Amino acid sequence: MFDVTKQLGVQSWCFRHFKAIDVLISQIKGIGLSRTELSGAHINFSNEEVHEGVLAQFKQAGVQITSIGVQGFKGDEATEEKWFRFCKAAGAKMIGASFHVDCVPQAYRTAEKLAEKYDVVLGIHNHGGYDWLGNATMLEHVLKNTGERIGLCIDSAWCQHAGEDPVKWAERFNSRLHGVHIKDFIFQRTGKPEDVVVGTGNLKLKEFMALVSLKLLLKWLKKMVRLL
Repeated sequence: MFDVTKQLGVQSWCFRHFKAIDVLISQIKGIGLSRTELSGAHINFSNEEVHEGVLAQFKQAGVQITSIGVQGFKGDEATEEKWFRFCKAAGAKMIGASFHVDCVPQAYRTAEKLAEKYDVVLGIHNHGGYDWLGNATMLEHVLKNTGERIGLCIDSAWCQHAGEDPVKWAERFNSRLHGVHIKDFIFQRTGKPEDVVVGTGNLKLKEFMALVSLKLLLKWLKKMVRLL
């Protein structure tokens, strides 16, 4: 039966100060999880020589790499295909993504081609109000000019940083929602954000998780139907 708690993982960036893979894995398991989105803080995805060894450590520990990123796409197919090959070897189905603004729309086309080839989706990470992909207007524009494999990975805290409501985003972008980063902020008088325990800041956690859980449930049901 579908259980949203079994879909939870941790972004390895949270443990960016622990560089060794074995230590990272112990940190992940230490908080009771067995799934991670692996970030470039722990591996150079462009260096295929290290892929096999890193993947072996995760497999032996029973920790699943569900996604990677956030990766900045420029349309450099030779380099970016290495990221997709890592995903295929790891069994990961999403790449957290950003696009270099001076490389679009070609960066979209390259990413779409590789996403289709390797059966992976890209979830754009909205990195705050200072980032060109941090606001709903630009995200809407990007999604209108890309295919279904390019969608959104909502970061609930950085959404707040842009003066937006993560709950409304989850409704607005639901059909292209490929993942979420569940984070919470409070803000100092200067406007500087401060990380807090999820649910103790400005995030309407119950409403947000209700929408996210529904999306995951529908995704699970579609998968079950395909298996029948």
